[in-house]
Amino acid sequence: MHIAFRPKLLETLKKYSGQDFRADAIAGLTVGIVALPLAMAFAIASGVPPQAGIFTAVIAGFIISALGGTKVAIGGPTGAFIVILYGINAKYGTQNLAVCTIMAGVILLVMGAARFGTMIKYIPYPVTMGFTSGIAVLIFSTQIKDFFGLRVDKVPSEFVEKMGVLIGHAHTFQWRTVVLAAASFAIIKLWPGNWQRRVPGSIVALVLGTVLVAGFHIPVETIGTKFGDIRKGFRPSSPQPSRGRPSSSWFNRRLRSRSWRRSNLCFARSWLMA
Repeated sequence: MHIAFRPKLLETLKKYSGQDFRADAIAGLTVGIVALPLAMAFAIASGVPPQAGIFTAVIAGFIISALGGTKVAIGGPTGAFIVILYGINAKYGTQNLAVCTIMAGVILLVMGAARFGTMIKYIPYPVTMGFTSGIAVLIFSTQIKDFFGLRVDKVPSEFVEKMGVLIGHAHTFQWRTVVLAAASFAIIKLWPGNWQRRVPGSIVALVLGTVLVAGFHIPVETIGTKFGDIRKGFRPSSPQPSRGRPSSSWFNRRLRSRSWRRSNLCFARSWLMA
């Protein structure tokens, strides 16, 4: 089977100009300002340290840009994988999560070589809507604890069990956390659209919330108090502890099933983007 693949970057560089570079530099800076904090937030929601989000955003963003087949789309963090990643990390540990990621990547390569993308024409539109709506509900459930500042030691990964635990600890909410989270959410949703292209509302909410907490010494949990100095995660002499031993068997049914879920979710997200 002959597979024609040519990175769009090779064609773009042939006619690249200084004006293109200036436009791309501004766009890249804007995306970076939004993507890095977002990647940290998604990493935390997935149950891993914020450094993992930074590593992933930088490395994956570079690879997607260098090898991508289009110049009208960007690669960045997506919240659709939070639910699957959180469940794998909670049950099997970070090392098995890495094994699962590699397995999902191999499955994706096989699916791409087999041209499974043509299957999208057989998928009913209501199925895709239910798919994305279900992901949205699951992601929403992962944010309840931090939005209300609930004091829960261990949040289950399964939806029904998770909601039961959160409802049982509803009385532990922190009103300062709720006010700050609600104000940030309101800024992001109500930020004028004509300002969005120059200054994203998410950045305004991030900066304003940080200044208020630091200036008025508001007693809420921060990245530093929860995860410590994240700079330590970038030092080779300070390895991050990981839970769980890596699975040496490719016949682990549970890991294989979760790898299959990740690859299918990634394939479906690609379809929906197209």
